[in-house]
Amino acid sequence: MRSLAANADSRLSLWRRVREFAVPPSMIECATARRQTGDWAGACAAARVDVDVSLRAVADRHGRELAAQLRVDLRHLAPDLLRWHLPRVAPDGMLRPGLTVSLARYGSADRDGGGTVHLVASTPPAWADAGQRISLGVWDRSRSGAGASPHPDQRFRLDLHRHLWDARRATELRSRSGADRGPASAGLAGLPETLRAALRQRGCAIDRWSAEAAIVLNAEGRAGGSVAVRVGGRRRLLLDVPAGGDGSAPLTARLTRAIPGGGTVLPDAATWVLPDLALLRGGLIEADQLHPLVASALVPEYPVAARPAAPDRAEQPRLVECRGARHRIGLVDGVLAALDHDPAEVRREELLAALTGTPLPCLRAIDEAHRQPECLPDVRARLDHGDTAGALATVEALLGPDALLRDGTLRDELETAALRRINHGLFRAGLLGAVAHPGGRERRRSGARRQHPRHTKSR
Repeated sequence: MRSLAANADSRLSLWRRVREFAVPPSMIECATARRQTGDWAGACAAARVDVDVSLRAVADRHGRELAAQLRVDLRHLAPDLLRWHLPRVAPDGMLRPGLTVSLARYGSADRDGGGTVHLVASTPPAWADAGQRISLGVWDRSRSGAGASPHPDQRFRLDLHRHLWDARRATELRSRSGADRGPASAGLAGLPETLRAALRQRGCAIDRWSAEAAIVLNAEGRAGGSVAVRVGGRRRLLLDVPAGGDGSAPLTARLTRAIPGGGTVLPDAATWVLPDLALLRGGLIEADQLHPLVASALVPEYPVAARPAAPDRAEQPRLVECRGARHRIGLVDGVLAALDHDPAEVRREELLAALTGTPLPCLRAIDEAHRQPECLPDVRARLDHGDTAGALATVEALLGPDALLRDGTLRDELETAALRRINHGLFRAGLLGAVAHPGGRERRRSGARRQHPRHTKSR
């Protein structure tokens, strides 16, 4: 059984990789520019968010006042910031599939959301998640989107954490995450110190639980009560919040095996230490590697600006040991070529290789770059997270924009990514929404390719 420290290290490693690939700088730059000009739909398109919201339909169904509130929220939605903070799953840090997250509630406040209208963000099921696209919609009790959960998930709600998607509230991230080391919870009574230390080591934000639990209860119109906390696996804690508390009084906490039916749940965003804060404190990431709104909140001296795009690096010729000398391979006329061999020699060697002979080391290096290059893990990660443009730019920088891919792992990865996008298109069109995975939520090993359930053998 892995220790809590090992679990914490794995969690940080996952988030470090997510921060590298999931929300590329080019997306942040484009989405920010469009949002700042008032083009919220264009910002969503730049952040690969499909908009399923009709303000006219909302006004007809729920009134112009509610539609006006929704319009204001959409204008200040930072879809790239939303993508940055949405829940993810191990081992690859993909968006949690088949999830409906409430971003804002309009109408009466109650425990189960009855009588309210929600602005929601939804993720497709795992078999249709090519491109890691998100859909933005409006949910009420009478309607739900195709493939979405029938009710916004209470555990992953973000309507009480607007600083994770609303550009107007982004500065609140510092205080809500505990980065300013302001007044913390007075403690958790009823739990041994060893367990409290273990929860902190695991990444639980227990110093914020008292204040966050009070926020959840207040949103339900309750002065006090019990709030359940899911801390992984089958571990549950039940926090008893005193009536009239402001989040500074000690909480009584007790272990429980199950969350009471209809009970209040502490949102996941309040349960765990903010990944970016943990990465900064661990020295695993720099401020300029964060989303600019996150960086300006957690590191006040950091300027609020679009995250700078990675500079274009001219690909230097690679050196290859060839026949007792160091030769170069590099881009010539848009393709990767051997620079220290004349064309006639290259043609002879290619003919020799076609006749099952052993080609020159320079040609072997070029062939390997086409079939299974060193950058393959980065290309795969970009494709998995939906950054097709970034993946193709990496390939073109290596092989040249005019290269014809040869059979091999690299070509398979690109073809698989293209085919999986067809499944997503069919899902969005509602043509595959009724297909259920025979084994429940799909598990995925690192590097394995996900398939549509109809291609999976039953066990």
